[in-house]
This record gives sequence, structure tokens and C-alpha cells, in this order.
Amino acid sequence: MVHLYNLHPFGSQQVVPCKLEPERFCGGGRDALFVAAGCKVEAFAVAGQELCQPRCAFSTLGRVLRLAYSEPGDYLVAIEEKNKATFLRAYVNWRSKRTEGSRVCIRMVGQNVEAPFSETLRDQMSIVEMPLSEAPLCIACCPVKGDLLVGCTNKLVLFSLKYQIINEDFSILDFERSLIIHIHNITPVEISFCVGYVAVMSDLEVLVLKLESDPKDEESVNPHSHETSNPVKRAEGISNETLQLESDDFVICQKPMELLGEKSEQSGVSVTLESTGLADEKIKYFHVQHLLYRRFAPDVSSYVLSDDIKLHSLQLLPIYQTGFLTSDRKNSSQEKELQSLFCFFSLPHVGYLYMVVKSVELMSVYQYPEKSQQAVLTPQFLHVITSNNLQCFTVRCSAAAAREEDPYVDTTLKACPPVSMDVCALRIQLFIGLKAICHFKNHVVLLTKADPEAVPERRESPKRLLSRTGTGVKLKTPPVAEAGWNLYIVNTISPVQLYKEMIDYSNTYKTAKTQGCIHLLSEAHLLVRAALMDASQLEPGERAELLEAFKESCGHLGDCYSRLDTQHSHLALPYYKMSGLSMAEVLARVDWAVEDGSQKYERGLIFYINHSLYENLDEELSEELAEKVVQMFHVAEPKQLPHVLCSPSMKNINPLTAMSYLRKLDASGVSSILVTLTKAAVALRMGDLDMHRNEMEVHSEMKLVCGFILEPRLLIQRRKGQIVPSELAVHLRETWPGLLVASVLGLQKNNKIGIEEADSFFKVLCGKDEDTIPQLLVDFWEAQLVACLPDVVLQELFFKLTSQYIWRLSTRQPPDTIPLRTSEDLINACSHYGLIYPWVNILISSDSLADKNYTEDLSKLQSLMCGPSFDIASIIPFLEPLSEDTLAGLSVHVLCRTRLKEYEQCIDTLFERCPEAIIPYANHELKEENRTLWWKKLLPELCQRIKCAGEKYELYLSSLKAEPLLSLVFSCDSQVRSTVSCRCGARTEGFHDCPPRRWHCSIFLAVSSLLQPKEITDLKVSFEKYRSGI
Repeated sequence: MVHLYNLHPFGSQQVVPCKLEPERFCGGGRDALFVAAGCKVEAFAVAGQELCQPRCAFSTLGRVLRLAYSEPGDYLVAIEEKNKATFLRAYVNWRSKRTEGSRVCIRMVGQNVEAPFSETLRDQMSIVEMPLSEAPLCIACCPVKGDLLVGCTNKLVLFSLKYQIINEDFSILDFERSLIIHIHNITPVEISFCVGYVAVMSDLEVLVLKLESDPKDEESVNPHSHETSNPVKRAEGISNETLQLESDDFVICQKPMELLGEKSEQSGVSVTLESTGLADEKIKYFHVQHLLYRRFAPDVSSYVLSDDIKLHSLQLLPIYQTGFLTSDRKNSSQEKELQSLFCFFSLPHVGYLYMVVKSVELMSVYQYPEKSQQAVLTPQFLHVITSNNLQCFTVRCSAAAAREEDPYVDTTLKACPPVSMDVCALRIQLFIGLKAICHFKNHVVLLTKADPEAVPERRESPKRLLSRTGTGVKLKTPPVAEAGWNLYIVNTISPVQLYKEMIDYSNTYKTAKTQGCIHLLSEAHLLVRAALMDASQLEPGERAELLEAFKESCGHLGDCYSRLDTQHSHLALPYYKMSGLSMAEVLARVDWAVEDGSQKYERGLIFYINHSLYENLDEELSEELAEKVVQMFHVAEPKQLPHVLCSPSMKNINPLTAMSYLRKLDASGVSSILVTLTKAAVALRMGDLDMHRNEMEVHSEMKLVCGFILEPRLLIQRRKGQIVPSELAVHLRETWPGLLVASVLGLQKNNKIGIEEADSFFKVLCGKDEDTIPQLLVDFWEAQLVACLPDVVLQELFFKLTSQYIWRLSTRQPPDTIPLRTSEDLINACSHYGLIYPWVNILISSDSLADKNYTEDLSKLQSLMCGPSFDIASIIPFLEPLSEDTLAGLSVHVLCRTRLKEYEQCIDTLFERCPEAIIPYANHELKEENRTLWWKKLLPELCQRIKCAGEKYELYLSSLKAEPLLSLVFSCDSQVRSTVSCRCGARTEGFHDCPPRRWHCSIFLAVSSLLQPKEITDLKVSFEKYRSGI
């Protein structure tokens, strides 16, 4: 369906001062218009609203049958006819043509220009002749690269634009015939070309192809033909059958067909590539991808004239990446990157618009109120001419391109009117005798001619028009010029001006609250969006005005979706976001008036406010607006009221008002835990600590944690991108820190807060900077270890805790608050905290200077190091601040070396610093494969120290008599016996033959040289007592 509005997209118009009736005309970039008449082409200067003035003129070889201009390369190309022969010629450097009699250089394509003549080409126009083996039928220029595509009867010839470099200061434009595309079973009437995309149209068929430059299977297409499409086998059968059946009595009509994507290869059209370019060509096309095939078969009973059944106005329209709402916007034409491509073609009464880049789909169908003659597609409009009307339709190109360019479209962040939205006709302007149309920049050029009586030249047999087997297309020679013609330039008004008219027009729909308002505002939005995408056409300063209009249109669409009860009411949120309006400004646009005493709030407005309050916008509503929001949710969404009151934007709400609405809530419909916590938070704001305490005591701690998980903003809020603890969190820090830590842990476990955010929260809560770690954060880390959260990296958590423990121990810095868990609690609750080794307790038992906090930090560090999960190597670089001069530092260093299996070094250290711990250490650590160190290291060292006597003599001697050592002596371990034999030499002869029950006696022989007689006697007594005991 096509909506019809009576807007005014066309502004002023002027008459082009042509001397002869135009036969062909086309736009020339931003500032020129070319008009061909007879054997001459006139160029006119077109600048803004100024009158069109003649610029230059040059003669052609004959009548111009086709005319095209390429902005890349700034050249004009024409198909000319002379003496029934057609020629293809390109006019280069035409801006240097001062007068009609100025000298012109004519050269063949690819001809090398000799140095003596090169300088003369700098200031004169050149004509490049391009000979072809077949007569050219149609031409098209690539709007991005300037390459030229020429259509012949059974093939397309591609001429690549290139430059001959004369010297470092001067180069001339030239072409190279680089590719021939052989197309069988279709004869081109019109073609279009854009960055490797080729569209071919016959009378009733359209074929869109993509030339691919990446070689597959290392095949080459140079110089032989390479078939890239496998036509269906029935194609030839259809052609032969058609030839046999066609006669003057009946016509064979092939059925209509639409094939998209890979299915279009089944069209029966054979495409073959033949490379003719040089071997060093930068871009070579190797394969063809079929994108679209469409065939029509109209009702032959309605035929009157041949033109009634023909397609016309084939066009490929590119839209480039612009990023007009992002930071990567590109303005330079040299940086054009294809974003989307659209293909348009039309029957006399219906037009079709397809998207053909990433996906091929039909976007829009245009139903004309009367028979069309020609149409031109622009990023903003489709202009169609009939015999007496200029029609202007809207297009959906910008909507499709926006979705290709911005992945955030159709999310809660951004929105765009749908591609499937019905198109509309903005204007049907009366023009008598319209014959042709073209468009460039913001100008529509129209050729009119008043025909006194339309008499057909001749009638063709319908079978000739419907058959695809015609031998060629006959180009109709323009008739002799007659009086009654005019060439007009109609200026389209600026997008902003038309946008404002559409906004004024939409006001007529506001009171009715219909979809018509949304449709017209969507058209206005797409108009501005398309203008911003077509950045090359913008005047200086126009971009800022368009951006302002774009934001305004988003605000209008947000108003519509927020107030109208539609299935798309959720779109109010992204449109309001794109508008840049604050929440207060949006609320100020709401009509709060109530006529019958009951206020109804539409879903779109509720959805927008609810999401905005959830997203923690850095905006605080006034007390008046906050009360209106609370009233709105009390009526429309009472279950959301606790969440609404927790938003930082509602900070200014009167606590008494908030409490009154909370008390009205039906407990059965809303989480009672959440209501309780919200009431407790509001009571705290009111300063009523008794009410706060009563509310907090209603539920158990576990249920309160669940309530905080339902609404994290009760504890944690975000303002200007920073974590801010709530007033309730600050109060819980002093009164109930365990609940606070458990609640934040629950938030992290349920992905309501990240690891770094949680750390930052506790630092801000305790008023610490980034480098200071409060005890409450250490409690949180310990709770993470106890909870064994799956997303927590254990080693990182170990690093945080050990770093803090070591820092406190080295600086004797007590925690700022009482720890929530002791080391014993952690050992009992968490497997990552291991039991502290017995010898460690002996080692630090004599440290009388340690206070309770110091001892707790040391025990937690030792327990972590004794745990099964701790990577001991990771702590070594951080032990330097912890000196071995203290018993605490010594215990940590020895424990670290022990975990690294450096036992001998640990034995030496313990002998020097704490010999009373040596036997417990050896008994705990020197087991299994390390048992030999008893004899290799510990026993000889112990005996040596006893022999040397000293102040620790008695301690060493008692260690020798210790039960672990005696137990080892009475063991039957052959490894130990072998070790003693090796160390004691001749004194242990016959040792291996000694029975196990007598083996202990040999130990005295082994140590007799190390001990005094009395000491040996004492040792024997101890052995005998131990043996009698076992």
C-alpha cells in the first residue's frame, strides 16, 4: 500500500537555455549538466539556486544515442551514430574546453602519448575512442571507481579506468579493456555497474551478478574464456521450442519467475568471463556470483503499444559507510567504502526495489497511479514521471543501510523504522508532456514536450517482445526537433525544510492517536537519516542542522511510541535515547492532565522510565517529578515500585511519600523481602533507626541476602560511571558487616556485580584509596575462598590475600576493623586453608611480642601455604619485606622452602635458629624418599653439635633421644641401613648380616666417633627404654 501526502519536496525551477531540443542529457557531478542535441554536446554550469549558465560546447561524431557521466575521472562517455554506424567515445578533461573552436586531442584507447605532445594535453580536451567488435547498445559507469561497462548484443565489455603517468607532476586519463562478460540468452537494453556488481535488463528480464576477484582452485581466466555459471540444461530446449512454436497465430509466454541468491543460477542465462587485461592488473575478476533473476510475463490481451510491456529505469544505487553517529565517520570521497547496494527497475505501472549486497531481498513495491515512463532512484526519494506528472516517493534505502552499518540498531540502544514499512507518495506535481528525467545532487532535470497527437510509429508483434531470442536491440534514432519543448531544472528543497513540513503535517494526527502519525514521523526520520548518509551532497554547515533535526525526530517518535498503545511501544526507549533528551525533559512532555479522575499510562512510557531508572542515569529527578513517577508506577506497575525507589534518579523523593506508597503495596503481589528492605532503607533516610531495626529483624539473614540479590541498588549504586555505596550499605558496615559481605558475595555469585567492581565498592565504602586495602575487603576475599565461586581465579585471590597478610606482618599494621573470621574458622570452613604443620607452631611458640591480630594474620598466611591449592612459587617475590630475623618471618620462609623441597637448607636454618623444632620438622617432612636425610643430614649434624657442646648441648642431646629418632633406629628400612653402612665404613662391617632385632646395636658403632662415652651410655639407656616400651 502506498500512502499519499500532499507535501512539497520540490522548490524553485528554471529553464535550461538550450539552443536545440535535447535528445539526451545527464548530470555532471556536483555542478554541471550535459545536454546532447544533434551533433553537439552543451555543458551548463549549475550552482545552487543560481541561474543555469552555458559553460562550454563541443561537437560529437554524430547523433548521441546514449550519454553517461562518471564523477571518478570526471569524464563524459557517449554512444554516437553516424552513417548507421555506432561509436563509443569518452570526453576527458572537458573542463579545459573554453570555446567551441578550441583544439581537441583525439586518441585511441590505450595509446601511449609521446613526451613532446604530453604538455599540450594538460590544457585541452581529449576524446578517447574505444573501438568494439560489436555495436554498443548501452553504457554504465561505476560511481566509485569510474570503470566503464559497455553492453553489446551478447556480451558486456569492461573498460577499467587508469592513468598514464607522463611525469611526476602530470598524468592523463585512459582506459584499458580488462574483461569481457559473455551473456547468452539475454540481450541487454539497459545496464548498471557498481564496484563489481553488474545489473543487466532486457525488455522483460533483470539479471544481477557479482564479479568476484578472488581466484578459486587457482584457475586463471586469462586469456581464455572461463564459464562461471552452469545454466540449466532446459534453457536450450526452451529456446528451440519457442522458435518452433512461434507463429503469427499465437505467442509463447514464459511464466514469471523470481530467483534470489544461489537459486538465480537456475535462470537459464549462461555467463562466461574472458579476461583481456594485462597480467599485472591490480584487480582481476575470476568468477561470477548470481544474485538476482526476475522475469515478467504481462497479460498480452492488454497490449496496445510495444512500450506498454517493457521494463525501464534499471539502476544500482550504492550507499557508503559514513558513521554519521559514530566516531569513525568518513567524509572524503577517496575513502568511500560500499555499505549497501540497491537495485531498482520498473514496469510501466509497478516499480521494484531490491537490496543486493549481504542478502538479496525485495524491499519495496511501488504501485503507480498511472503509466510511468521513466524513474530515477536517490538515497532519499524515487522520482517517477508519467506523461503529465512528476511523482515523488519515499524509499527505504537508509533504513536498510542503517542496519548494515550499525549493529546496535533494533536494540534498546538504537532504533530505525522498519524496511517493510509502507512507502508513501509525498507529491504528485503536474508537468505537461514529460519525456525524460535525470537527477544529480539536489536537482531533478525534466524534459517536456507537448505532443499534439500521439501516433505510434508502428506496432510490433507481441511475440517479438516476449521472446528472449531476438537478435538484438534497435536503438531508435531521435526524431527531428520540433517546437514546444522545454528542459527544466527543478530544485528539491533542503532535507531540513522538508522535514519541518512533515513534522507540521504530522501534528494533524496527534489528537487522533493513530498509526498515521508514526508513519509520517518515521518518513521524516528516514529522510534526515538518508541525508546524513549521503554526506557528499551536504553543504557546509548543513550537517549540524541535520543532526539536530535527527535528534528532534527521534524525540517525536519517542513521544508517539510512549503515548500510543501499539505492539511496538517498546521503541520509545531507543528513540528517546537517540534524541538526547533527559528523563526530566521526557517527563515534561507527558500530558499529566486527568479529565475523568483516572490516569492511564501507556506501556511505552512505563517501559522507557523503568529502563531509564534501571540504567543508573546520572540524573536526579526533582521532588515533583519523582512523586509523579511513583504515582505512575503505583497505578500501572506496582510490583516495580520498590525497584523504582532504589534508583539513584529518585534520590529527591520525599521519604514520607515513598513510605506511604510502600505501605499500600499488596504483600501477595510483591516480594515481601524486597518491600521490607526498601522500607528499611527509606526509614534510614527518615532517621528512624527503630523502624529500620524492626524492618531488618523481620527476616533471617539468608532471606535478607536474597532480597539484596533481587535489588542490588539497595547496596550499590553507580553515578557518573563510579561505584557509590548506598546509605544502607554505609549503615550495615557499622552495624551488620557480616550481612554486607554475604550480600555482596551473593551479588557476585549471581553476576550482579563483577570482581573488580566489588573490590572498588569496599574500598569506597571504607573511605580507602586504591592502594589501601580495608579489612572488610579482606573479609570479602576470604568469603570468596570459602564460597568457592566458579568465576573466581584462585591464584589471583591467593595473591590478594597473601599480599595483604605479608604487608600487615611486615609493617605491624593492624586491621582497621575486627576480622569476621579467625584462622580456625577458615580452616574449618574452607579446604583451601590447610592445617598448620606442627613444627610451625613450635617455631613461633616463643614469639611473645606478637599481639592477637598479628598472630591471626600469620596463622592465615601459614594456613594458606599449608593448603593443597596454593602455588608456593608465586609468593617468593613478595616475601622480601618479611624478614627472617623475626620468628614469624622465619616460619614463613622455612615453610616456603619446605614446600619447594629444599629440606637440607631448612635443616641448617632450624639448627641455627630453633633447634627444638628440628626433630618435629624431620618427623613431619622427612618421609618416604626423603627419609635418608635423617642419616645423611640430620643425625650427623646433630651428633656434631653435641660433640661441640655449647649452651644448647642439653637441647641437642635431648633431640638425639627423641622418640621419632628412636623409632627410626628400630625400623627395618633397608634403605636406612644401607645409608648407615655407607657413612660409617669399617665400623659397620657385618652390618647387613645383622638380624633386624639386633640392628639397633650397630648404631652405637656408627656414632661412637661422634659422641663421648657418657653420651653413648645415655643413648643406650634411652634405646633400651624405648625397646622395652614397644
